[in-house]
Amino acid sequence: MTKITLTILPHDLLLSRVVDSCDRRFHSGSRVSSYFTREVRKGGEVAYPSRQQEQGRAKVGGAKSKFRGRALALREGNNQRERDESVRPELTWVRSDQPNRIHQNLRAIAPDQDKSPKKNQKRRQRVSRSEKTKMYQWRKFEFFEEKSGGKAAIPAEISGGIQCCSSGRGKIAVGCDDGTVGLIDRSFKLSSAFQAHSSAVLFLQQLKQKNILVTVGDDKQPTSQQSSICLKVFDLDKVQEEGSSTSTPFCVQILRIFTNQFPEAKITSFLVLEEAPPIIQIAIGLDSGSIYCIKGDIARERITRFKLQIEADNVAVTGLGFRAEGRFLLLFAVTPTSVNVFNLSDQPPRRQILDQIGCEANAVTMNDRQDLIVGRPEAVYFYETDGRGPCWAFDGEKKFLGWFRGYLLSVIGDQRSNSKNTFNIYDLKNRLIANSMAVGQVSHMLCEWGYILLLMTDKKVLCIGEKDMESKLDMLFKKNLYTVAINLVQSQQADAAATAEVLRKYGDHLYSKQEYDEAMSQYIHTIGHLEPSYVIQKFLDAQRIYNLTNYLEKLHDQGLASKDHTTLLLNCYTKLKDVDKLNQFIKDEDGGGDHKFDVETAIRVCRAAGYHEHAMFVAKKSGRHELYLKILLEDLGRYDEALQYISSLEPNQAGMTVKEYGKILVEHRAAQTVDILLELCTRDAGLSDGVANGGSIVILPSPMDFVNIFVHYPQYLMEFLEKYINKVNDSPAQEEIHNTLLELYLSNDLSFPSMSQENGFVNGYSNGDSTSESNGTKKETNRIERQRKGLNLLKSAWTHDMEHPVYDVDLALILCEMNGFKDGLLFLYEKMKLYKEVIGCYMQTHDHDGLIACCKKLSDSSQGGDPSLWGDLLKYFGELGEDCSKEVKEVLTYVEKDDILPPIVVLQTLSKNPCLTLSVVKDYIARKLEQESKLIEEDRNAIDKYKEETDLMRREIDDLKTNAKIFQLSKCTTCTFTLDLPAVHFMCMHSFHLRCLGDNEKECPECAPEYRAILEDKQRLEQNARDHDLFFRQLKGSKDGFSVIAEYFSKGIVSKTAVPPGDNV
Repeated sequence: MTKITLTILPHDLLLSRVVDSCDRRFHSGSRVSSYFTREVRKGGEVAYPSRQQEQGRAKVGGAKSKFRGRALALREGNNQRERDESVRPELTWVRSDQPNRIHQNLRAIAPDQDKSPKKNQKRRQRVSRSEKTKMYQWRKFEFFEEKSGGKAAIPAEISGGIQCCSSGRGKIAVGCDDGTVGLIDRSFKLSSAFQAHSSAVLFLQQLKQKNILVTVGDDKQPTSQQSSICLKVFDLDKVQEEGSSTSTPFCVQILRIFTNQFPEAKITSFLVLEEAPPIIQIAIGLDSGSIYCIKGDIARERITRFKLQIEADNVAVTGLGFRAEGRFLLLFAVTPTSVNVFNLSDQPPRRQILDQIGCEANAVTMNDRQDLIVGRPEAVYFYETDGRGPCWAFDGEKKFLGWFRGYLLSVIGDQRSNSKNTFNIYDLKNRLIANSMAVGQVSHMLCEWGYILLLMTDKKVLCIGEKDMESKLDMLFKKNLYTVAINLVQSQQADAAATAEVLRKYGDHLYSKQEYDEAMSQYIHTIGHLEPSYVIQKFLDAQRIYNLTNYLEKLHDQGLASKDHTTLLLNCYTKLKDVDKLNQFIKDEDGGGDHKFDVETAIRVCRAAGYHEHAMFVAKKSGRHELYLKILLEDLGRYDEALQYISSLEPNQAGMTVKEYGKILVEHRAAQTVDILLELCTRDAGLSDGVANGGSIVILPSPMDFVNIFVHYPQYLMEFLEKYINKVNDSPAQEEIHNTLLELYLSNDLSFPSMSQENGFVNGYSNGDSTSESNGTKKETNRIERQRKGLNLLKSAWTHDMEHPVYDVDLALILCEMNGFKDGLLFLYEKMKLYKEVIGCYMQTHDHDGLIACCKKLSDSSQGGDPSLWGDLLKYFGELGEDCSKEVKEVLTYVEKDDILPPIVVLQTLSKNPCLTLSVVKDYIARKLEQESKLIEEDRNAIDKYKEETDLMRREIDDLKTNAKIFQLSKCTTCTFTLDLPAVHFMCMHSFHLRCLGDNEKECPECAPEYRAILEDKQRLEQNARDHDLFFRQLKGSKDGFSVIAEYFSKGIVSKTAVPPGDNV
């Protein structure tokens, strides 16, 4: 073919130029018998008819008009256009990626010689619904191959002529003219055979859902007057009952097809549909134009018969096809002159004529979408329920038509020789011939085991299988047919990885040809399967930054970009200075969802490139408040705006941002930062620490979370905490706050680094011309004021009614000790009842008046004091080494009053001070000696008394042991009656009647109470001996501990060493 040059020409001249530039046979004067359809599928290919097709008869919408004339007669279209303005052919030429091919969209309506306007209108409507594409020169490939090597054949055991065959359930059923049916397995061996009919098997079909075989055959009976044609149903899973000599499958049912109501005719087509087993639908087409339908459970003879009539002039039914659409069941019926559809769900079934052209037998099939396919010599037509669909102009007589895995199968006869045929496999989606081979005379075509099986008239079988995808792609890659390869993998629903691999190879091919734009368009389709670095590296080397930018944009659109990809894309934008694209990428004005890139990476790159506003936009939109503030503070120095932004955040978010950037804010805007923190920590503080806000619980941050931001500015921390405790009284962090404040208050020298000139502070104080002396005075005044505040805090946080303080006592003691804060130490020691440490503070300062006053206050035992403090004080004066007679005399007064120390201890203590004379203790010693003499005299009198009593008791005991007792009482002590026998006499000189004693004969009723009281006292003393806590409490609470010990010894309760059983030591 010659190359066509596009030129804007008049309509008639354009058509003539097309004809003149095409194949030479169109200049030979041959007639153009083809016609143009009104609507041609977009992107279709126009094919010019062959000589055989030129001699054929073209029908448009059933009209039998002929368009005759030479090719140049197309130039007369101008006259036709004047007669009918509605007919305007439009030609659109499309660039082809394959040589010697013309792509065009042709829309036209074939001129009609019929003068009737109504017929023309109906014909145009029918043509407009039909889409017909003619094939000119489709590429041929060898995507299929013969698998059996020409060795497959029908088993020799099948001797009869093959009349029909069917596939399904892993076997091929073959019906012969001798009435036998053979089942062939995958190795083409006879699995089983049986006599189905007596004469011939006309039609058969294997069901898919159940192992059932339905046959139609001739069972001639010489004596019967009924029709010999009958339908049989065989259950292949069952055999004849025991006793039968054959292995014939069990015949479920036998039906006579022709009856009085259904006259006999020649059967031309047969089809079975499994609706819902055991319900089946059988359609039988006849040469009389009728269709006999049988529906129901044939095994139980629960069937319904009805008749459908197509043609009234006895035209044979050449093809049938069922189509299920929801609850509706449709039946396609094809004759040589029409295509019809019946809605079997209607009662009676309604007939609709789809087309006025038909086909011969075996040229009808159904595709996967249940569309009817009809093959005619000039084209192959597709039909749906509402009319004709697309058509494909495949020349030649269609002897057989089939459908296999999306491929259209066609056996096309050779008009020059009846013994030769061509078997073509068409890929309609990709517009190519998947395979084409010359074959002999084909008797049947079917599909089974994943193969296409062609049964020849000589009983040989061609087993044709599809090559694997890898082999097909290798074949296309060798020819650089990458577009075909892409369409192939997409049409066959290959996995995405395989498709991406084909696109990658195509992209590499285009890249090697330096067609970078086209290569990038292919690489973009591999996103998600091909490693992005593979593509990025190529275009970095080629310095194709525009293509690289496009690829990275698509990578981000699909959400597959990494941080490095985002960095690279933003760098591309900044290198190109393409602010518009940067705005579109960053701000994404049309998108309201999440960002399609890594936020931190985008912010980092924009900051490095100086696009601070873009970085701030991303940070704000993504809720990265810390990054937003980082840009404001570190890059732009807009402190007031940063404070305002923090104020607008939620408490939790504001708290986190202040923790991170609070140091910078305190350095430049200290007062405002303190106000924000105070508002943040005390928001709704009057209600509770965790308050409800709009149904949600808001947990206020603790002031201690922000202590670290004041590390260089403690005076502002002190101000912040003071304001907080004045406003909040029950904070959970109250103890920590008090500890921090105590540390600030009691520190002798706070470090106040230089503030910015903006705040007007130097070393924590206002700028001025003050001298170092005045600064020192102010520091001392500030220190005294802080100590005053510290003492007030110590006292207010530990009142008399509080058992424990609201601060750490140990920490407070350490702070007071480190900073020499005496008032604080005295308060803490006194609250902790560490009285010896209190007087120790006075001893260190030699404050004798304060020391004595403190002892007077803290030694009162009735107020919980410790009287032993006077002993410590006396020891202090004894070791002082200076004259302190006045203080010693006063101390001795309190020692003598409370009898704290023995006189000998007082003398030993004071003797260590060489400055003290005997006159200091003379009066004290005289009084103590006189007192001791009186006590000695009292003790001697008591001893003599106890000795006399003891001697008397011993004599009585000895008398009881050695001398006899004479009982002289004549009356009973209880009843005072004369004592008679039996009588009981006790050692206490009491006598009783035996009857007056009752059950207790072992103790005297008169003396028993007194004796029991003595035993109880003894038991109580023994029990007290085991109660160590009671002993030590008495010892601690007594002024004379020795007397307590002596009392325990005198009662004999501490001298025993034996431990009663069950008691633990």
